[in-house]
Formats: sequence, C-alpha cells, structure tokens
Amino acid sequence: MIASVTLNPAVDYTVELPDALADGAIARADEYRYDAGGKGINVSKYLTALGVDTVATGLAGGRLGRFLRDELSTGGIATDFVEIEGETRLNTTVLTADGEYKINQNGPRVSGVAIETIGDRLREYDPETVVIAGSRPKGVGPDAIDRLADAGPWETVVDVDGATLSELDGEYALCKPNLEELAAATGTRIDGVRDALAAAEALRADGFERVVASLGDEGAVMATPERHLHAPARNVDVVDTVGAGDSLLAGVLAAYTRGESAAQALRSGVAVSSRVVSVSGTQVPSLTDVSTERDAIAVSTY
Repeated sequence: MIASVTLNPAVDYTVELPDALADGAIARADEYRYDAGGKGINVSKYLTALGVDTVATGLAGGRLGRFLRDELSTGGIATDFVEIEGETRLNTTVLTADGEYKINQNGPRVSGVAIETIGDRLREYDPETVVIAGSRPKGVGPDAIDRLADAGPWETVVDVDGATLSELDGEYALCKPNLEELAAATGTRIDGVRDALAAAEALRADGFERVVASLGDEGAVMATPERHLHAPARNVDVVDTVGAGDSLLAGVLAAYTRGESAAQALRSGVAVSSRVVSVSGTQVPSLTDVSTERDAIAVSTY
C-alpha cells in the first residue's frame, strides 16, 4: 500500500472562459468544476486509477474539508483525514483564451498535535511507502515532515517546494521537484537536461536516494544510485497543467510497485502525466491503456 499525506489540501475550482479577462468586465462561464485537490490527494487519485492500493490521509476542516472527503469517497478513494479547526482552502484556476491564472489560498494554521495524529493513523495502515506532498500549512515547519518520515518503517517520498527540500534532515527514498524547485533546492541555475541531472545528483548527496524532476516541455529526468535518465515530453495538446507533476510521480511509483526498472518507471510517469494534462482540473482521465503510450517513450541514459 502507498499512503499519501496532504498537510494542506484544497478544493480545486477550475473555470474555463471563452475570452481573455478584461479589467472591470464581468466574465461569465458555462464550464467549471470542483475537485478534491492537494498534491498528495492527487497522487492517490492517480494511483487508484492505475490499480495501486492507496489511502489518502492528511488534515481537513470545515465545509470544504467535508466536501473534500465526500468527493474522494464518491470517486472510490480510501481516505482517513485528521479533522482540524479552520477551513480547508480553495484553490482557483482560471483558463482563458490568453493564458492560465492561479489563485491559491494559504490555508488554516495547524498545531503539532495534528501532525502527531497523522503519524498514528499511518502506523495503523502500515504502508510500504508514504508520500508527503504539497505545501505546509501555517504553524508547520520542515521538521514535521522529518518526524512523519521517522514515524514508521515505511519508505518516504516527498514532493515539496525547493526551500523545504533543502531543509529536510531525514533519509528519503525519492523526491520529485519541478524545474524551479530543483534550482531552489540546490541553489543552481539549470539550463537543460545535463544541468538538471547534475542538480538531481546534488540532491541525492543530501539524503534522497532517487530524484525525479519534471522539466516541463523538456520532459523529465531521474537520478538513481545506478544511472541518470531522461525522457522527453510527449507531443500532446495541453489543456491544464494542474496535476501534471502529481501524475508523473504516481506513474513512477506505480511502476516501482510492479517491480519495474527505473527506465520503465520514468516512461510510466511521463505517459501518465501526458494523459492528465490533456484534461482540465484534477479530474482523472482513463489510464487503463496508458501502457501503449509508455512503451513509445524513448529514455536516454547519461
């Protein structure tokens, strides 16, 4: 089992507008949706679609927290969230003719007791892997992630911002930064695949056994103890980038649960992510036949 931990989940509100936004004008929309979101939750959603046993945990509160639980339950996602005071945040994505706009709320303040309770919940499930992903709520420092990683015998995977990556002290099985997070975590300028792999190797030296980094239209790289790999991005029509990195991580982890190689895991991640960016919001497209796209991806070894 893979358990996801989302410390600062959200309800994702996605609205599509036929025209560009204009200052002072009223924009009306026929296309909009609400999804249970947050990086860890997204990982569990995609893992479920890939047939991997998973449970989504974390912190949720208020009316939006109840909506989040109900939405996941309706979608067949197992959940076990810790109830907190305050309101789960609302994240808004506006898709227009001239671009994509995002407004993310910060979310409620959280106590250390709530973090310890998550550790208790995780021990009840005894997962092989725990994925801690997304932003930290107010009142929670990077040490909380280290404590959750040390709370049980599981392997821990993190997908957090670059500043947080640089402050973690534990030993982690894998981390998944994007290009900006990889640069921030290592304090380096990244220009191309080779720079990204060098930065990923620097992160490995800081306690991350494997590093998977998403590079946008340059695809993704993976650094492992044995090799450095690059997979190019697939040529697809991108509708919405929300969930792109989360689906990449889910594809990688799903392949590893099947005992596949690092190269196959990277192919799987890119294939799943390519399918996800072709739909709006964090809705989950059909992934049952994604293996045909995965097998067409050429992975280079550096």
